[in-house]
Amino acid sequence: MPIIKSEKKSLRQNKTRRARNLTYLNKMRLLLKTEKELIGEGKTKEAKEFLPRIYKALDKAVKENVIKKNTAARRKSRITKAINQIASK
Repeated sequence: MPIIKSEKKSLRQNKTRRARNLTYLNKMRLLLKTEKELIGEGKTKEAKEFLPRIYKALDKAVKENVIKKNTAARRKSRITKAINQIASK
């Protein structure tokens, strides 16, 4: 545990920030997991309807500096590509 006053404050700030960041991360992960399940089951229509929610969660995580911009772009691209592949079959 920190002894110095400024380090105590820093620890409090880190805990608060971590809690805030985890809400965005968990939301994003849950949506991606649900989308992958829909893709696995071959439910193309539901997966396409679910896509805007994933985009919104990823964009929000980028805005809050939880993940990087290119990471969000990569995840969007891969999930869209997977949906299009099952739609073409």
